Amino acid sequence: MADKEEVKYYTLKEVEQHNSFVSNWIIIHHNVYDVTKFLEEHPGGEEVLREQGGGDATEAFEDVGHSTDAQELRKQYIIGEVHPDDRAALRKQEVSNKNLLSYWANWIIPAIAGIIVVLMYRYYVAQQ
Repeated sequence: MADKEEVKYYTLKEVEQHNSFVSNWIIIHHNVYDVTKFLEEHPGGEEVLREQGGGDATEAFEDVGHSTDAQELRKQYIIGEVHPDDRAALRKQEVSNKNLLSYWANWIIPAIAGIIVVLMYRYYVAQQ
């Protein structure tokens, strides 16, 4: 894929259709990978790739902190890129995922901490 004219582009709909036992595609950094033949070899188990099948696995891939060898290995499974028209949709998904995480971090976690403090206080008062 050194020459940009040879790049094969796939729409998000095309990638979404490849989420099965017969064909499993994922997206990482706007590149489309056919990981079907790699499923059984994946050190983290095939379930990890199946969960991401047909969609954008960029965040999951980066969160795990793959080795340099894994970074190089993935190159042999690349089959193309996400069509430029669909890249904006991927960015919107990334932003909405970050907003959801922000929601949880800003409201739910402090609420749980507050409940724990109240329970500890009640325990302390009950001991007296």
